[in-house]
Amino acid sequence: MEWLTLVKLKVSAMKTKKEYTKTQNLSRIALGAMLVTAGIGHLTFSRKEFQAQVPDWVPVDKDTTVLLSGVAEIALGLSIAALKKERKTTGVVAASFFAAVFPGNISQYKNHRDGFGLDTDNKRLARLFFQPVLMCWALWSSGALQSKK
Repeated sequence: MEWLTLVKLKVSAMKTKKEYTKTQNLSRIALGAMLVTAGIGHLTFSRKEFQAQVPDWVPVDKDTTVLLSGVAEIALGLSIAALKKERKTTGVVAASFFAAVFPGNISQYKNHRDGFGLDTDNKRLARLFFQPVLMCWALWSSGALQSKK
């Protein structure tokens, strides 16, 4: 967990306000709930759909990859929603997670794999533009983008 310590050091070095708006707090909790729901979906009702996003080059079996990422999403969702004192760190980790899984979205588009109603190349391409939104959502709602003036 050396990288997590590094992230914590970087985040703690950021000069940030200690005040968060109600909108940021609600957005952070909503993001956490979304991650938990997606994580549960990885483990249960959407397991097959998520397998469509696992690139062929991942050295682990697709089902195992989906299960592990589901557990990670649940843990991340609970952390970002509940760990108020660590909100900046969890925001940076969530944004990093969204960046890390982006190749799966690219793979789904490139390989024309259907999943989650993404049954055309145009829909799969549009989905690619949502990943940066998720990254910004994680950073903004956690206060990681705020700087003291």
